[in-house]
Amino acid sequence: MKKNNKNKNKILFSAPDGVFLNDGKKVDEKIETASFFKQSKQKNSSKSKQYEAIFLGTGKNYNFCFCSDLNEDVFIPPKKSKGAIDGDRVLVKVIQTENNKKEAVVIKITKRSNSQIVGNVIKIKKDFFVVPDNTKITRYIKVEKRHLFGAKIDDKVVCKLTYQPENEKDRFLGQIVEILGESTNDETLELAILRSHHIYEKFPQEVISCAEKISVAGISKKELKNRLDLTDQTIFTIDGADAKDLDDAVSLKVLSNGNYELGVHIADVAEYVKKDSVLDKEAFLRGTSVYFPTMTFPMLPQSISNGICSLFENQIRLTLSVFMEINNEGEVVNHKICESYIKSLARLTYDEVYDAICGKVNEKTKNLKDIFIKMNQLAKLLKKKRVECGELDFDIAEPYFEVDENGEVLSISKRERNDAHKLIESFMIICNETVAKEFANLKIPFAYRIHEAPTTEKLKNLIDFLAGIGINCPPMPNIITPSYYKQILKLIEDNPLKESLNKMILRSLQKARYSNECLGHFGLALKYYCHFTSPIRRYPDLLIHRIIKQELSNKKFSKDLKEFVFEACEQSSQKERAADEAERDADDLKKVQYMKKFLGKEFEGIISSVTSFGFFVELENTVEGLVKLETLNDDNYLFFEKSLKLKGQKNCFSIGDKVTVIVANCNVFDRKVEFLLKKVKN
Repeated sequence: MKKNNKNKNKILFSAPDGVFLNDGKKVDEKIETASFFKQSKQKNSSKSKQYEAIFLGTGKNYNFCFCSDLNEDVFIPPKKSKGAIDGDRVLVKVIQTENNKKEAVVIKITKRSNSQIVGNVIKIKKDFFVVPDNTKITRYIKVEKRHLFGAKIDDKVVCKLTYQPENEKDRFLGQIVEILGESTNDETLELAILRSHHIYEKFPQEVISCAEKISVAGISKKELKNRLDLTDQTIFTIDGADAKDLDDAVSLKVLSNGNYELGVHIADVAEYVKKDSVLDKEAFLRGTSVYFPTMTFPMLPQSISNGICSLFENQIRLTLSVFMEINNEGEVVNHKICESYIKSLARLTYDEVYDAICGKVNEKTKNLKDIFIKMNQLAKLLKKKRVECGELDFDIAEPYFEVDENGEVLSISKRERNDAHKLIESFMIICNETVAKEFANLKIPFAYRIHEAPTTEKLKNLIDFLAGIGINCPPMPNIITPSYYKQILKLIEDNPLKESLNKMILRSLQKARYSNECLGHFGLALKYYCHFTSPIRRYPDLLIHRIIKQELSNKKFSKDLKEFVFEACEQSSQKERAADEAERDADDLKKVQYMKKFLGKEFEGIISSVTSFGFFVELENTVEGLVKLETLNDDNYLFFEKSLKLKGQKNCFSIGDKVTVIVANCNVFDRKVEFLLKKVKN
């Protein structure tokens, strides 16, 4: 292949590892330069099957779909999408191609998931269009002038799709249903993120009214009847300093036999949010609370979430309590679940508890120091047991945003996790496991938190990548276990690239979800697991509280419970994914807005990912930005896909390399930061 100065610094093709260009000439004929889009012939018509799938747009003329039955993404060639757009549910025909790969063809759209699309109003000649914010949707939506309803050019809007053609030549049609504001306004950009993920900041008036009635009524003596009175017990909450919804409290005793009695006391939200009530229906639709750096969008109105269900200091609150007797091996040898009521002794922060463990007490913590120390001992014992069982701990830093009263970000740093955070984490995990195990054994319909084993394909890709950077993993087992992943993590324990490699390993895992089947939790290496501890902010927790209370009162379960649990798990998993994506988008937006202050400034960072179009650099404050290939004008580079390297004749860029970069561009619309490379650190 001859050098071409016009194509300097462009990737001409991706090469497998071990293949390189010498003076621009191809030295290994095994490099495949055939077009990625070349359609393979079908091996055998009997090898095609139909599946329900979710359409995954790419922003290009080819797409993918996720088939849950196959548990993988399948490639859809150009012009085979039948007009489907990102998020639509589709029926596809999956074909095994002659090179033993799968391709899908959309037969029909079974459910359109994009009835409303967020975007900007533009004008082309005499026609108005909405350009979707979702870059995975490439089609512009034509809007008749009479259907603009006051929207102006460059406004950010919500557009209702009125016509979605199967023929790719026909135009999408729509009408404006909400004007969010000027597209350059910071608040508008945050609002657009919410709407893009079908999240709403306001509750319907009937939901607010219902919640306020409950709050005003307060807690009656009748509600305390037949509940265990724990108001004389040493029970307290430990949360972040800025937390508003305090839904879990803890207690601890050391028994005469030397065992611990751990109490976890969770707000009894189900006592107020009854099945099929307006509150319940709203909670089901929302599925989860959503947390942005500057604001929170709760699953339930504040009079519930930050009011009568919050375990405030010195106030009686209704709870579900789980008492666990734990021996010195970290095993739960006995447990009890009951309805109770508590009066929290103190509203404590993680930092206050950690300081007390370290010997620095204040007025609130001076009389609780001994309990904190015992709690810390128990938490470390439980952690040790989980690690021995194969728990995977990646300890990847999350961003912490310091914001002022106007929502402007003052600083971004890595969120610290001290022993107090880990203490509460350990207590919640053992509680969730205990509850899940009991109800799995009772064989009552239940919502479990599951995390399935990774696919062999993803694990193989990880092993190949690690081999490419000189880390040789043990042979891949027939059954993938957490213990095998522990071996991989041990191989990189002292590697200077540990943090970057942890992220790569984490990406090879499946996403956790909710299920009516108890399938275990791979990451925690647990056979039984559920989410019981946050009913204020997660619907599955609220659902299983309701089931637990019904079992405790010996009431019969309805015949449709199993079906409802299944539907709730599907809905909650979907809403959790939407919330996660919205939170990432909001974090990215705030990062870009913050970094605009530093245009032209230098930062040190680490290469976090390498692609065919450049590499991403992560700064110490967790901000990530792209160094585009076209800006590397000192060499010709080749992308090595398996080992994720950009190799030139002079330089090589790999994950974990330390570099100095200059902030070149901050695009708040795309929520992306771009860097220029200044130098590579030795």
